[in-house]
Amino acid sequence: MSTTTRSRSRARRNASAMKMVGALLAVFREAAGYTQRSLAERFFVSEQQIASIEQGRRPLKPDLAERLDELLGTKGALSEALKYMPEVDLVPLWAEEYLDREREAVAISVYASLAVPGQLQTEAYARAVFRSRVPVFDEDEIEQLVTARMERQVILHRKVPPTTSFVIWEPVLRDFLGGKDVYVEQVRKVREYADTPGLSVQILPLGRTSHAGLDGPFVLLETPEYQRLAYTETQRGSQLIADRDEVAILTQKYAMLRTQALNTEDTRELLDRLLGEA
Repeated sequence: MSTTTRSRSRARRNASAMKMVGALLAVFREAAGYTQRSLAERFFVSEQQIASIEQGRRPLKPDLAERLDELLGTKGALSEALKYMPEVDLVPLWAEEYLDREREAVAISVYASLAVPGQLQTEAYARAVFRSRVPVFDEDEIEQLVTARMERQVILHRKVPPTTSFVIWEPVLRDFLGGKDVYVEQVRKVREYADTPGLSVQILPLGRTSHAGLDGPFVLLETPEYQRLAYTETQRGSQLIADRDEVAILTQKYAMLRTQALNTEDTRELLDRLLGEA
């Protein structure tokens, strides 16, 4: 069996296990007389989060499983089921909460200064990103990570996608990560997204005399409950920020970055020039 086939098979088993746990939760919830909404209200989470868990699209976390077992009187059944989930998810624990919030976000704003945002990456570019990692991933791990990254992009193609904005520093789009063919395919994909309704792509060009994003990349999210969050990553960890003052600072940075970046029309022209030069 090929590396790709093995990794996809393992991913399918993991998805099936998530659906099984979700189905158990749905059965226990209904038996206890709760709707998805009333259960969500008990735990101060969104109804969509409960629905996503029950449909197998979102993992049930151990701490929530314990609280559900206690409320629903299931004698630890959900917590026990999680112990037998296949360990194929390579997403670090410190990034899982962000990915959960990203799936349900109604608005996403991304400033990227190191690599093309994951939501816009081609499969080949994503593979080049993961192959650049030190210490190196093996090929099985790389294929699993690429598959997970491609699945993240589904949110941009939902019937009602989040309102999404990207500001990308120009050096990111001049880097030949993965080689020329990978580069051309990636710039072409960004160019296609630049024409997508409800999605904004702006390039922050070289040569500016001021730069509001020198502290590094970050993401801003708005949840269905209108909570505003921010997310930052470092070499060995990440931070999901809910503090209003801290989120406000990054929101101000992003607003300034958008004024320093090219507008969407000039961005499309620059992307066309990059493709012409390639």
